Amino acid sequence: MSTQSATQLISINPATGQEVGRVAVTTPEALDAVVVQAWDAYRHSGWKERLPHQRADVLRTIADRLAAEKETLAVLQMRDNGKPLSECRGMVDYAVGAFRYYASACETLETSVTPPRGQYVSFTVLEPFGVVAAITPWNSPIMNDATKVAPALAAGNAVILKPSEDAPLLAPELVRIAAEAGLPAGLLQVVQGRGAEVGAALVAHNGVRMVSFTGGTATGQAIGRVAADRVIPVALELGGKSPHIVFDDADQELAVAAVISGIFGSAGQSCVAGSRVFIQASIYDAVLERITEQARTIRVAAPDAPDLEMGPLASFAHRERVEAFVERAREEGGRILCGGARPEGAAFAEGAYYLPTVIDGLAPHALTCQEEAFGPVLVALPFDDEADLIAQANDTAFGLACGIWTESFKRAWRVGRAIEAGSVWINTYKQSVTSTPFGGFKSSGIGREKGLDGLRLYGEVKSLFFGLQEQPFPVSK
Repeated sequence: MSTQSATQLISINPATGQEVGRVAVTTPEALDAVVVQAWDAYRHSGWKERLPHQRADVLRTIADRLAAEKETLAVLQMRDNGKPLSECRGMVDYAVGAFRYYASACETLETSVTPPRGQYVSFTVLEPFGVVAAITPWNSPIMNDATKVAPALAAGNAVILKPSEDAPLLAPELVRIAAEAGLPAGLLQVVQGRGAEVGAALVAHNGVRMVSFTGGTATGQAIGRVAADRVIPVALELGGKSPHIVFDDADQELAVAAVISGIFGSAGQSCVAGSRVFIQASIYDAVLERITEQARTIRVAAPDAPDLEMGPLASFAHRERVEAFVERAREEGGRILCGGARPEGAAFAEGAYYLPTVIDGLAPHALTCQEEAFGPVLVALPFDDEADLIAQANDTAFGLACGIWTESFKRAWRVGRAIEAGSVWINTYKQSVTSTPFGGFKSSGIGREKGLDGLRLYGEVKSLFFGLQEQPFPVSK
């Protein structure tokens, strides 16, 4: 988390309340200079003219340097946003993998020779946009930064990276590492400050040709409106209220463990958190009891504690938001089966800690079942049959992810196809790899990151025609 003065963002460790570091807020004049420098680098550094394997060499060197600094970067992210150290190490590993994947994709990506309908040869090429803006959230900084920066650079663009004001310390390290790896100066820069100020100015800047944003739905909608007015492409990876479904033939031990991990891992601060668990009515009470008992035993501790299972929330302000969400659930008639409060004890007094919370007794249309808490709060709902389940699961503005637990392949196929979500996990949950496209349906976003789609996202398709005719064209064909 951070606080902001007129000129600085001050990062505060949410586990201790202590200052971690400071970065300068980007002024409007400095933002203009960054955009000018980005265009100068794009036009004159020779980056976009390099052969794909030559750009790939630099991306692989960035990956190697990230790997070499893994522990330092992981500790910095842990202090910056409060995630458990083990998760932060995994996110650095993910960033390393993203740069290596897009290095390989960069030098092997094929475009198409299209079927001619005349005396010509026609084919396509992928051209970079020029200067793109990459705006990332606070929950997984180094991972989200790499997910956008690696393919955008691979496609030949210059990138202006705007991290969340609540996790500002990792982006400058990525810029430094990229420069040390041989990326030409100005191709990757960072701007800092509040999203409503610096982020909005970046999106509206005439020098930005494409915007990629990960974050809240309301902010994504505002970015989409600006992009529409400017007629520039935008990629939006937004919120979720993902259903996690347990059928009566599921392996209950595996399913319950996945439900627990899917919502309480990362303290629920994940866009794909399985925040609504749907349990078939015939097993509802028994499975919900198992979930509640396991939730009560989750070890909440400091992010660097060796035995922790869940750390603090990312900021004190965010904890207040989660508390208000749970209080509204009470007002709507929800039963708090466990959690619903801050943990007690001196070890938690200085940090933004909150207990794993399980709620049932709510109607499917209750606001608590419709809106994203982005915290360790699970809402349980029963269902009778597939038709009832699909109606309830799809009855939300979101469509990011879904988990299904059943031993029936045919049932998994039917339900998986019927659920409106960009990712459907069957007898697993929260699997996300750089090689597989990721994005949402409905208000969960537009566009697909990761995979080859994630590289094509940062380029424009150009069609080229080479004429083969030997006679002059007539005036009218």
